[in-house]
Amino acid sequence: MPRRLLKRMMPHPDRIKSSKSLQFMGNLLHDPNLWHLNRHSVSRAMAVGLFVALMPIPLQMAVAAAIAILVRSNLPISVSLVWLTNPVTMPPIFFAQYQVGVLLLGTSERSMPMELSVNWLMAELHHIWQPLLLGSLVVGTIVATLGYVLTLLYWRMWVSRNWQRRKLRRRRQSQD
Repeated sequence: MPRRLLKRMMPHPDRIKSSKSLQFMGNLLHDPNLWHLNRHSVSRAMAVGLFVALMPIPLQMAVAAAIAILVRSNLPISVSLVWLTNPVTMPPIFFAQYQVGVLLLGTSERSMPMELSVNWLMAELHHIWQPLLLGSLVVGTIVATLGYVLTLLYWRMWVSRNWQRRKLRRRRQSQD
C-alpha cells in the first residue's frame, strides 16, 4: 500500500489530539488504530467513509468520525472519504440512488423540474424521502462492502508483490 504517500497527506495525530475543539472527546482519540495505516483499519475506513458519503444526511464528516471511532478505523481516511459527495457530485449521486429506491419500492418516479430549487425540494420531500433513503442504504451498503473487500485485496496484492521483489533482489545479491 502507498503508506508513505498516505502518511505525508494525513495530519499528524498529535496535532489533532491536542486540538482545543476536540478536547471534549477525552481519550477516545488515543486509540492507535484511529491513526495507523494497517490493512484492517484502512479497509474499515474505506467502508465507513464510502457508506457515510452516500447517505443524504447533514454533518457527514462528524458522523463518519463517530463511526470511525466506534469501529476503530483510520479516522482521517474515514472523514476525508465523505468528500466524494460534494456540491458538484451530490445531485447525480442522490438522483441515481433515488432511482434505485424507486425501482426497489416499485413506486412511480416524481417528475423533476427543469431547475432544481430548495422550494421544490421542500415541497416534494415527503414524496421522495422513502425511495431516496432506501436507495442510499442499498447503494451505500454495496459500495462500502466493495470498498472494504477491494482494499483488503489490493493491500494483500501490494504486500505480495513487494515480497516477490524482495525475494528477487536477495537472489540477485546472493548470486553476485
